[in-house]
Amino acid sequence: MPLAMSSHAGLERVSTVDALARALRRRILDGDLAAGERLVERELTEHYGVARHTLRAALRSLAGDGLVELEPHRGARVAQLSADGLLELFELRAALELEAAHLMLERNAGRVPDPVRDAVAAMRRTCDEPDPPWSAVVTAHDAVHRALVDAAQSPRISRAYAALAGELHLFVVQIRPAWSLARMAEHHERLLDGLEAEGPPALRRHLRDGAQTVSARA
Repeated sequence: MPLAMSSHAGLERVSTVDALARALRRRILDGDLAAGERLVERELTEHYGVARHTLRAALRSLAGDGLVELEPHRGARVAQLSADGLLELFELRAALELEAAHLMLERNAGRVPDPVRDAVAAMRRTCDEPDPPWSAVVTAHDAVHRALVDAAQSPRISRAYAALAGELHLFVVQIRPAWSLARMAEHHERLLDGLEAEGPPALRRHLRDGAQTVSARA
């Protein structure tokens, strides 16, 4: 889709590099810049009215977050989870989240604590909005799973999980064509009941459902 010329395209009055990275991140999470799409320097510098060195710094920031891939002599493209990458993400994510769920339930008498329930309720409110930006759904999804991990009260698990943020964001972007807003909300509401009834196996099933959907499209 061709980009229209615009002077700084409404960037916030913060560091231009940070504002540009934030704007591009939002477009990636909204699916406006699709997984695997090339990020053409000339088009982006003209659209945002920035210098090439500013754009390259913003792209490096996004690459550090796992949202952009920088290819020597070929430029940049939006990162995309391959089938192998998805399997590796599922295995690591499951290891961290399942142990976190075990600790969470153990430390809360088998109950899901309020911060996790509040995050799921916030996701429901986001999904019930009329045509919310998908970046808002990504943020709500991230908040649910971070709340679950943080409820384990294990700083090391939380830090390890935080390192997966970029790939997890891509995962939620790639699930978008197959999952409606209602399904996203219901999937996480069912998880709460499942955790209290079955424990961590309910979370494993929850994670596998999403991974299988994205794997089928990878």
